[in-house]
Amino acid sequence: MNVHEVASRAKAASFKAAALTDDLKNSALLRVAELLEAHRAEVLSANGADLAQAREDQIGDVLLKRLALDEQKIAGIIESLHHVAELPNPVGRTKLRRELDQGLVLEQITTPIGVIGVIFESRPDALVQISSLCLKTGNAVVLKGGSEARSTNEALHRLIERGLADTHPDFAGCVQLLGSREEVRALLALDDQIDLIIPRGSNALVKQIKQNTRIPVLGHADGICHLYVDREADLKMARALTFDAKCQYPAVCNAVETLLVHRDIALDFLGGLAPVLFDVELRGDRRVAELIDVRPATEEDWRTEYNDLVLSIKVVDSLAEAIEHINTFGSHHTDSIVTADESTARAFMAGVDSSSVMWNCSTRFADGFRYGLGAEVGISTNKIHARGPVGLEGLTSYQYRVIGHGHVVADYATSKRHLTHRDLKPAG
Repeated sequence: MNVHEVASRAKAASFKAAALTDDLKNSALLRVAELLEAHRAEVLSANGADLAQAREDQIGDVLLKRLALDEQKIAGIIESLHHVAELPNPVGRTKLRRELDQGLVLEQITTPIGVIGVIFESRPDALVQISSLCLKTGNAVVLKGGSEARSTNEALHRLIERGLADTHPDFAGCVQLLGSREEVRALLALDDQIDLIIPRGSNALVKQIKQNTRIPVLGHADGICHLYVDREADLKMARALTFDAKCQYPAVCNAVETLLVHRDIALDFLGGLAPVLFDVELRGDRRVAELIDVRPATEEDWRTEYNDLVLSIKVVDSLAEAIEHINTFGSHHTDSIVTADESTARAFMAGVDSSSVMWNCSTRFADGFRYGLGAEVGISTNKIHARGPVGLEGLTSYQYRVIGHGHVVADYATSKRHLTHRDLKPAG
């Protein structure tokens, strides 16, 4: 099938998917989990082939880390499938119920979006996470993974298709996988078939997609995250949080890239930081360089997502300066403050314009699974329609339903009848 045929098939499948019961969707997810458990050796073998080819092609270490699967990651994928199945049904919920007049009732009901196009790089585990969320929300999905993960993606997709076929014939066409890079351009032109595009990958990938489609795009271009160590911070806690936010997994979008330190505690804090971050290349402004051994930082460093063991550091004079720096150079993704002063923390969280703001915890918590969303299709820095880690709710829209008994607008236009607009409790 060509891309148009794939998208048309997904569109047709989306109408059937929207009517599937939650029990059927959960059964499908659990069946996929069973198959993944039974065929994990097959998936790891395919991933091994992808890794071997990637090394031959001299792909960078960051992409290799994202590409690699192991037993622990497979177990995490299986766990996420179970978690998504256990979540409440996001479709068919009544968000609003209002009497417009006696016997005339308005309801606002959550519905699937339709067909989601997802373009992602390197991380084959994202294929299963995204598919599970789309299935749970009654959406069809067209997936395009990076060529570096082709064998792994195909192995995972076969298991998903088998699991869906084992569950119910109406799942046919709900999860489809594209193969070539050339197909992306064709997919981006199908604004009559695809309802939403979600890119997961590099800054360049996201920007390219946003510039080349009329389809709404949900995602983030950069993950330039900050940790601000306030003058009222517990310095031991702040060092532990810095290590976790930078070193626990540096190749992800919620890892910290810039550390801001209040001048009053800069000497004490930074003096004990270098031994904690012994594997990290530190870059600092002039005031940092006066306190510890660092490479000079330039303005470009404040705008850079390293995705590696590199950290830029800046000394600031105030909370206001920290907030201004984050809003100027950050990517509105995730930013955290370390402080014992609640009023300072609240001012930081109110002033920083990011999809997630945190107090005394690592930026690495900005994740759909850790937020209890089951998994995520990505992290959005948009303000419309979804923001932050996007789980089930971000993959739903809504529909207005009006139930009457022969009501006609003419009666209201002539003041024969009058609208009451009385909010009602949701049915049931």
